[in-house]
Amino acid sequence: MNVKAYTGAAVLTVLLAGCSLAPQYQQPAMPVAENLPTYAAPAGQQPPAAGVDDAAALSWNRFFTDPTLQRLISTALENNRDLRQSALTVESYQARYRIQRAALLPSVSATPYIARQRTFSSNREVDLEVAAFTVGITAYELDLFGRVRNLKDDTLEQYLALAETHRSARLSLVSEVATAYLTLVADRELLTITEETFGNESEAYALVEQRLKEGIANQLDLAQARTAMENARVNLAHYRRQVAQDINGLALLTGATAEKLEIDADSLNALQPMAALPSRLSSQVLLQRPDIIAAEHQLKGANANIGAARAAFFPTISLTANAGYMSADLGNMFSDGGETWLFSPNISVPIFTGGRLRAELDVATLRREISVAGYEQAIQTAFREVADALVARTTYADQVAAQMASVEANTNYYRMARERYRQGLDSYLTMLDAQRSLFSARQAYVMTRLAGMVSQINLYKALGGGWKTKS
Repeated sequence: MNVKAYTGAAVLTVLLAGCSLAPQYQQPAMPVAENLPTYAAPAGQQPPAAGVDDAAALSWNRFFTDPTLQRLISTALENNRDLRQSALTVESYQARYRIQRAALLPSVSATPYIARQRTFSSNREVDLEVAAFTVGITAYELDLFGRVRNLKDDTLEQYLALAETHRSARLSLVSEVATAYLTLVADRELLTITEETFGNESEAYALVEQRLKEGIANQLDLAQARTAMENARVNLAHYRRQVAQDINGLALLTGATAEKLEIDADSLNALQPMAALPSRLSSQVLLQRPDIIAAEHQLKGANANIGAARAAFFPTISLTANAGYMSADLGNMFSDGGETWLFSPNISVPIFTGGRLRAELDVATLRREISVAGYEQAIQTAFREVADALVARTTYADQVAAQMASVEANTNYYRMARERYRQGLDSYLTMLDAQRSLFSARQAYVMTRLAGMVSQINLYKALGGGWKTKS
């Protein structure tokens, strides 16, 4: 057994392990402004100024302070089937990475062999037996120019990118559950408003009907009152259906049955407010978004793939070697001194490939350029999403205040119109107009508050969520 040959090959592999033809990776400059847009804090809220680390430290259970919402999000993270599929996909790519990484090491195998053969020689039967046992490696590529190592790095970056994609899916799920929960509570509040409106319209219809019997009202007033009552009945059926469908959607997201959701809130005012997000942030905070991290891993993988494409231009050296015993007698194979060994290096030098290797290098280079463009676009998209969310946060606060004033004005208008109709000072049409205006104003107020809360969720998501917690 030639020990020196094995030792020399191992030393050569170690000495050349650091050789790589991949270009040095450089992170592209951010194609956006240095700082995110500033915004005026809504009345009554003073969001803290924070840096990159502080923004990333706000985990979902610190941002969403409502206990019921925290429970729903926790249930969704455990049971959501889409998220589970995403996690299993990440595990499959991790296994692919382990497969590619294994190519860096030689595969050692033991091969026992025995054969018996009967032949005829000199007009008589002759029995032959050959037994062998060898241990060795087959076609192990010496990674002299880093081809195998760069392929391993590419696979690693693809796995890491997919892991970040899973984190992005997790963040999206948290946002979807929060939005679905707020939507359900808002629709319940709208259902309550519609029930109150239907009650008022039914009462008004009864009043007009009584006044008609007394000769004070006319058939036109009664027809108008019935029209308003039936329209309220239509809206009542609509919001009952909407609430039921909201519950079904939330059950799908959380992976739980509708009966186990246990949601008691029926007004947005009953919810605990979400935590204030920081202001005056550097654009560097965007680099912590899972989708941007994934894009950078894709870029690093493309960079490593160039090294593999370059290495294909150089000779490939593979080794096949084994050592063991061989004997004509199985029982005495290890004792009769029948040692055997094999050392067979193989060198493959590319001479003419019809331009295939050059084309593969061009493909690898273009893949990197595409990845650079994708990385920059991801940053620009993130910047726009955060800027939009910051603007929405401020303007929705102003809009909610204005809408509340509108509700108060319409409430006063309805009270006066109702009283004047009772006293016979105004027609029923005026009271009907006041009732419709009040209903629309209350609807708009709830929807505006819902949109404002959803904009806060969008801002939290746009900043990359809180998957990185403070130590």
